[in-house]
Amino acid sequence: MRRTVSLSAVATLATAALALAAPAGQAAGATSSAHGVTVAHACAVPTKKGQMACNALQVTGGTPRSARAESDLTAAAAPSGYGPASLQAAYNLPSATGGSGQTVAIVDAYDDPNAESDLATYRAQYGLSACTTANGCFTKVDQSGGTRYPRGDSGWAEEISLDLDMVSAACPNCKVLLVEASSASMTNLGTAVNTAVRLGAKFVSNSYGGSESSNDATYDASYFNHPGVAITVSSGDNGYGVEYPAASKYVTAVGGTSLKTASNARGWTDTVWSGAGSGCSADDAKPSWQKDTGCASRTVADVSAVADPNTGVAVYDSYRSATGWMVFGGTSASSPLIAATYALGGAPSAGSYPSSFPYAHTSALYDVTSGSNGSCGGSYLCTGTTGYDGPSGLGVPNGTAAFTG
Repeated sequence: MRRTVSLSAVATLATAALALAAPAGQAAGATSSAHGVTVAHACAVPTKKGQMACNALQVTGGTPRSARAESDLTAAAAPSGYGPASLQAAYNLPSATGGSGQTVAIVDAYDDPNAESDLATYRAQYGLSACTTANGCFTKVDQSGGTRYPRGDSGWAEEISLDLDMVSAACPNCKVLLVEASSASMTNLGTAVNTAVRLGAKFVSNSYGGSESSNDATYDASYFNHPGVAITVSSGDNGYGVEYPAASKYVTAVGGTSLKTASNARGWTDTVWSGAGSGCSADDAKPSWQKDTGCASRTVADVSAVADPNTGVAVYDSYRSATGWMVFGGTSASSPLIAATYALGGAPSAGSYPSSFPYAHTSALYDVTSGSNGSCGGSYLCTGTTGYDGPSGLGVPNGTAAFTG
């Protein structure tokens, strides 16, 4: 069941949500904010621990700022929401030349029967080259690597479309591997991560999360400890508070920003999105390369990218009740964007932990210095500030240098 909330309500949901199995979709029926939009969580609320919810937010009312900005930037008629040209420009991505030969894997739950055809519509709209099964660019498998796909789910299909479109937007030359887990359990999604790596993907995006638990260390060892592979995970969409697997020390936890055009030299500006997840983990150990002093355990996030639905991205999805062109936000948008940015930078070296790369190249990121995602006593864990902060991590991409070993 889909739930509708306003952006002003999103950040207040974290405490209650994280007490349950997963954080998405805990409020209903709120109205739009004055200059914002109304959104709906794509995925159903999990009913038990060990279940994950996707972090995709569909705009259901109002006009996103990105729709207005895109109409100013694009001469030809284009769908609402930021498209590839805007995202590439905002993050200084070498998308025309980078990514050839690299495969970005998308791990999601359930089946989207229209995944390939919807991706074709998105890429054709923006003049991107075809990415199909026939030409070897697109591959879809079940969590074991076969073709016994799980049952369809319209909410997760929206998530799949968002993920595939964001990889295409940032890295049009990349191949795409979609691995569909049998359900939204951490064990099935984790099995799908292992399958993606076994099939050769060096970049794996995961746009889902749930509550932390005493099982996290076991999940880490079983599913996420893959040296030489860049694994990205959404930080969550309910404001201040920590989700797993973003809290895993083996992944790049990806926070969220509001992305707007600006009159500065860059031409864009990012601020902390109020819905981005962040904080100090209760169950997961701190990686050696993370040096912030206000949290003795794992701090979320590491880096960030656009996630605010009010500055959302264009997505095409036609499965079941979907309407075709839509605008989406959530850290489900930022995770595949960062995975594709890693791919643009080239394959990680064997034995490396790519989540450490941005910490060695902080000058190659645009710092995000303002905005907040909740109440944490004014500390960096929920407040944008110079240097590292929880909601935006070290910042947003300025090219690919921060994402190479």
